[in-house]
Amino acid sequence: MACVEGQAALLTEQDLYYFREGTHSRLYRVLGAHPRGEEGTHFAVWAPNAESVTVIGDWNGWDRDREPLSPRPDGSGIWEAFSPEARLGARYKYHVRSRYRGYSADKGDPFAFQWETPPGTASRIASLDYDWGDADWMAARGAANALAAPWSIYEVHLGSWSRSDRDGRPLSYRTIAEPLADYVAGAGFTHVEFLPLMEHPFYGSWGYQSVGYFAPTARYGAPADLMYLIDVLHRRGIGVILDWVPSHFPGDEHGLAYFDGTHLFEHEDPRQGFHPDWGSYLFNYSRNEVRAFLVSSALFWLEHYHADALRVDAVASMLYLDYGRKEGEWVPNRYGGRENLAAMDFLRQLNSTTYREYPDTQMIAEESTAWPMVSRPVEVGGLGFGMKWNMGWMHDTLAYMSTDPLYRKYHHQRLTFGLWYAFTENFVLPLSHDEVVYGKGSLLRKMPGDDWQRFANLRCLLGFLYTHPGKKLLFMGGEFGQWSEWDHEAGLEWSLLELPAHAGVRRWVEDLNRVYRAEPSLWQRDFDPSGFEWVDCNDSESSVLSYLRRDAAGRETLVVANFTPVPRQSYQVGVPRGGYWRELLNSDAREYGGSGQGNLGGVDAAPTGAHGRYHSLALTLPPLAVLLFRPAEADE
Repeated sequence: MACVEGQAALLTEQDLYYFREGTHSRLYRVLGAHPRGEEGTHFAVWAPNAESVTVIGDWNGWDRDREPLSPRPDGSGIWEAFSPEARLGARYKYHVRSRYRGYSADKGDPFAFQWETPPGTASRIASLDYDWGDADWMAARGAANALAAPWSIYEVHLGSWSRSDRDGRPLSYRTIAEPLADYVAGAGFTHVEFLPLMEHPFYGSWGYQSVGYFAPTARYGAPADLMYLIDVLHRRGIGVILDWVPSHFPGDEHGLAYFDGTHLFEHEDPRQGFHPDWGSYLFNYSRNEVRAFLVSSALFWLEHYHADALRVDAVASMLYLDYGRKEGEWVPNRYGGRENLAAMDFLRQLNSTTYREYPDTQMIAEESTAWPMVSRPVEVGGLGFGMKWNMGWMHDTLAYMSTDPLYRKYHHQRLTFGLWYAFTENFVLPLSHDEVVYGKGSLLRKMPGDDWQRFANLRCLLGFLYTHPGKKLLFMGGEFGQWSEWDHEAGLEWSLLELPAHAGVRRWVEDLNRVYRAEPSLWQRDFDPSGFEWVDCNDSESSVLSYLRRDAAGRETLVVANFTPVPRQSYQVGVPRGGYWRELLNSDAREYGGSGQGNLGGVDAAPTGAHGRYHSLALTLPPLAVLLFRPAEADE
């Protein structure tokens, strides 16, 4: 039976106007496949350079001539029709015949809400119905997602966090929901960040080569199953961040590339539209309809999946026309520069729209250069993100921690340099998946020394992460010191938690999260220089740092870190007030696997000047350890 023209049409003249203008932010409501119960399904697809478009699927035997779509007479390039026989769950594609060069292909739906499980490549007619139970979280999440809130992010690749004991396969969205929520809540993290869950053809891309910009990968279940996972996390008080990739997409025939026989979503010129490093296509941000497509995708995950934040991948590759290219392999902008002006406009539009529609969420940029004002408002000339990953801090810190402590005094500036620019952006400090793959080794393997020193160094690194200005991000496995680098084809080495040293690291992270969340001085002024003060950043000879974190009320936490295996007795640290300073945390405590050296719960400040202050503490600094202190009066 042929499609019925005009029945259940969704597109209005206003929709078309905003689509052409590039400002439509809810295209998923009018394009794609929209079932109408037992009546059938309405299909609409943008293919302006097509000679013909038909919908093919399970209900019509995949006949490429049986159910044609009709082009709208308004010149929008949208083809649509109503199919009475198409039902929920059915697989389908669009057979697109181009006007150019005899090209034809079976294309998945760019707006599909579900795809079949890879290696299948068809879209599915799907419903987004789900009975959410996270109303309390959604009503109050603005406080949890605020810039002045604690953010301790647990980064997860869903397919390799844990696997089935029976067959070693990844767990489904529903199966993993309760164990993951229990674990994250027990460890004290505030948010979970998922590597991209959008549908992707190649599992080994970790989701960063997406074809489904409106569909979760079917590898782990249906749309309602992912909603259930997020719902469970929200009901446990855990925010959810989704990685999202508006920078590039793969060239698989069923995807966006060469969609209607022309470079519709990507630039035609390969110097602008193809990335040699990734072998993938780059979006054409100059095209209004492409901008509307991408902004709609972002808002879709916030609306229908209740995401609390989107982490936007590879922003640097969007901003620089010469990113990853040699001279002569890129096209300068109209001023002769290398800045991608269209990408800048798109990112500003994206962030302005998102914060206008969902002010209780955040947009986070993975941007690896010194591009200015990434996390500053659009109205003052910024790109409008809420936060930005601090890749410089990550590289410098890991380089320092990988150095033999004997030589760390020559590299002291790697730890201190980050404070010169720490407040130029709203930074997230990432110890991410990218640092534990491709031969880089796990965090624990990066640490020098014998096994005891490796674990002590790792605890020291984590203590430095949690006390440095900026929000925190730790990739799964780092919280218990996994030995092996991350393998997306295997689950984490959970059996290691049966060993005291690994269990000690896990306990240390739990206590760091507990104290971090309880002490506003450690997060309230992350992006304000008044929230940080050096006590001594110059003791390179001893490889010791000491600094104060301060909240909006002026309450302080003192941090002292010894980055050598040499214990230091009666180490003098100036403090801003007298009285008793309680030891909140000590990474060398025996319950964490340390040697048990410390300060017996706290130290009285003596009226002896040091570091420009009238009082000081005479501390025992354990080997390779981070110590946190708070004035006793703050407990009252």
